[in-house]
Amino acid sequence: MLVEEKEKELLDLAFGRRYRELKERLVEMNEVDIASFIEELDPEKTLVVFRMLPKELSSEVFACLPVEQQQHIITSINDSELRAIIDDLYVDDAVDMLEELPASIVKRVLKSSSPDTRQLINQFLNYPENSAGSVMTAEYVGLKKTMTVAQAFAYIRKYGVDKETIYTCYVMDATRHLEGVVTVKDLLMNSYETVVEDIMDSRVIKAYTTEDQEKVVETFNEYNLLSLPVVDQENRLVGIITVDDVMDVMEQEATEDFEKMAAMLPSERPYLKTGVLQLAKNRILWLMVLMFSSMFTGGILLHYETAFSVIPLLVTFIPMLMSTGGNSGSQASTMIIRGMAVGEIEPSDILKVVWKEVRVGAVCGFCLALVTYIRLVLQYPGQQNIALTVVVSIFFTVILAKSIGCALPIAAKVIHLDPAIMASPMITTIVDACSMLLYFQAACFFLDM
Repeated sequence: MLVEEKEKELLDLAFGRRYRELKERLVEMNEVDIASFIEELDPEKTLVVFRMLPKELSSEVFACLPVEQQQHIITSINDSELRAIIDDLYVDDAVDMLEELPASIVKRVLKSSSPDTRQLINQFLNYPENSAGSVMTAEYVGLKKTMTVAQAFAYIRKYGVDKETIYTCYVMDATRHLEGVVTVKDLLMNSYETVVEDIMDSRVIKAYTTEDQEKVVETFNEYNLLSLPVVDQENRLVGIITVDDVMDVMEQEATEDFEKMAAMLPSERPYLKTGVLQLAKNRILWLMVLMFSSMFTGGILLHYETAFSVIPLLVTFIPMLMSTGGNSGSQASTMIIRGMAVGEIEPSDILKVVWKEVRVGAVCGFCLALVTYIRLVLQYPGQQNIALTVVVSIFFTVILAKSIGCALPIAAKVIHLDPAIMASPMITTIVDACSMLLYFQAACFFLDM
């Protein structure tokens, strides 16, 4: 409530053209909160409010704005203002923005930036998409191993103001080869005369520029890092990835996995800012695949249509079997996909995983079959064979569904596909067909059809 009241008060100041009071309030706020406030303004007011911000603050706010408003500001300001913003942005923020903007605006941004900034941005844009190089930043503190602690602190004071982080410093030789890492805590806990080489940690955890960003996330999670150095193939330090960048990657990867698990193509834009046709395009392909896949289930039902005519009661249990099988398979696939995402499960563990899910399926299947048998005996007295058909089908359907649900994501990983595509919709379609085959085979056996 207090946030809403504060935002309403700022909006009143903006629309009342009380810009001096508005500026006094804004400079005391966090850049993220200022960006959220600017998002609520109309295009004309956006530019007015943005221009009243101090230079250093305006660049930080600009980095937090949505791409649409960044584009509006870029097209509305002159080249000197644009150059000041771009040169003051962290390189990774500038690259993220340029990847979303139209080519004509990107051309103007690069033309307006300084030669050094332009060269650095072009270098980052050349890294493969979703690689460590594409999410790193070049603003890091680099020290020499021959420095003393006193010299290191002097260097940090002089050059650290524009760096992404100064807590972790990286030790390089004259050709920028990464040799070690030292933290500000290490420096503080040693005398000024101590040489950096004597206190640095040479066992550096690092990433390569072409490494997949998912691997980077795994490294951060495994070692609880605040930053990670990124080197080229010759072990030369080219940038670092900080924990805030990794959080963005984690959100992006999680969103992508959720969309794939729901049988949709990933979308790079927020839901409310994605057009209807684009949303339909992202969904229609998998819906087509799943629709045609379901025809196998229809073919199985057609093949056994004589069984329906002889014992119509069999039809009433089909929805229960298909639903139970689909849910069982989805439970297993969700656990396995999550396990692989956090590095708990590897493809080499497939036999352990399948054996465990078979046993879990046997326990779950027995409990479900027992409850179903009691219900059928009470509801349909004298129909023992039908009851046996249904409970045996449920028991083996659950085992089969959990086996398929755990094996398919691992198989996808082995053939270099995203395991998330083997989630609920795909598993359900496959299990439906298998459960129908099991059901009617059991009916033929117990009911002598």
